[in-house]
Amino acid sequence: MKLHEYQSKQLFAEHGIPIPHGQMTMNASEAKSIAEELGGRVVVKSQVLVGGRGKAGGIRLVNTPEEAEEAATQILGMKIKDLPVRKVLIDEAVNIKTEIYLGITNDRSRRCPVMIASAEGGVEIEEVAKTNPDKIIRVWIDPLLGLRDYQARYLAACIELPREHWREFMSITKGLYQTFMQTDATLAEINPLVITADKGLMALDGKMVLDDNGLFRHPELAEMRDLDEEAAEEREARKYGLSYVKLGGEIGCMVNGAGLAMATMDVINLYGGSPANFLDIGGGASAEKVAAAIQIIIRDPNVKAVLFNIFGGITRGDEVARGILAALEKTPTKLPMVVRLVGTNAEEGRHLLAKADMETAVSLADAAQKAIAAAKAVEES
Repeated sequence: MKLHEYQSKQLFAEHGIPIPHGQMTMNASEAKSIAEELGGRVVVKSQVLVGGRGKAGGIRLVNTPEEAEEAATQILGMKIKDLPVRKVLIDEAVNIKTEIYLGITNDRSRRCPVMIASAEGGVEIEEVAKTNPDKIIRVWIDPLLGLRDYQARYLAACIELPREHWREFMSITKGLYQTFMQTDATLAEINPLVITADKGLMALDGKMVLDDNGLFRHPELAEMRDLDEEAAEEREARKYGLSYVKLGGEIGCMVNGAGLAMATMDVINLYGGSPANFLDIGGGASAEKVAAAIQIIIRDPNVKAVLFNIFGGITRGDEVARGILAALEKTPTKLPMVVRLVGTNAEEGRHLLAKADMETAVSLADAAQKAIAAAKAVEES
């Protein structure tokens, strides 16, 4: 679950991280009033859950309340990477001397959080890692000990932060770590963390991604989800407990198990196809859940064929087959479908599908090649 900038910065402030004075609004005239309260010179920032807002014209520095109203009028309703802007954040403008990057995420290989800092703030950290990897400084944090003072000092020294800012920097790193841990986040990022001409360090921008699996512990955070920013398919999938991510390919995928789903997409790519989605129905999927998954897949206009890859352990092959047939009764489609069923009750499932004249396969490689060939036939027809 992604948070907007204004939401992320609110959480930062709760943990002692200094942020600019500002307020979110959905109204241009209210943007003018907020700018008046903040002294006139403000930054009008679009609030959408994608990067590249500045390059798209979604962030503007203005000098008067009237200019703030005009900028908000232009930004509200514009689209950034196909997402409409419905909210803007009006922040006080600050005099920036230096921009720094500071973030924390999980290092799965080391099974612990890693804090990352760079003197190259204000740009995408992935670009810095690609073009100037020596500018990326990392410290790994033992979750039983937490972030230690010497680690924060090490980061400050490596990014050549002036010593007069070290104490405040240490406080900010600890606040960021606390925010990350206490919200079950997978990413907490300040980019840029700036040295101002008169106020010391300040988080000008914020980005957070929360682990959906931890939201049951944080109902107040779950309420912050912006449903308008999500694809309708993802909202539908969540309702049925499905893990779904829309991609851009032509082969719709329905798989039980995240690892198997990743392997399925890899094999599709190996044989020259492109997956349209990641969709994991999980273990023990009922016919109703399978039916919901199929309807989500076939509503994607990019899908030219559908590949089912089910390894029956907890999930029963006959239940999956019934779900597929039930979904097709509710939402008839001419899309070609290939089903690979192995494991528990797989033979019964294949028998049910064969009676419905559906294509089946035993190996994943065979299934992927059949699905890709079917998709190409649809494109050529």
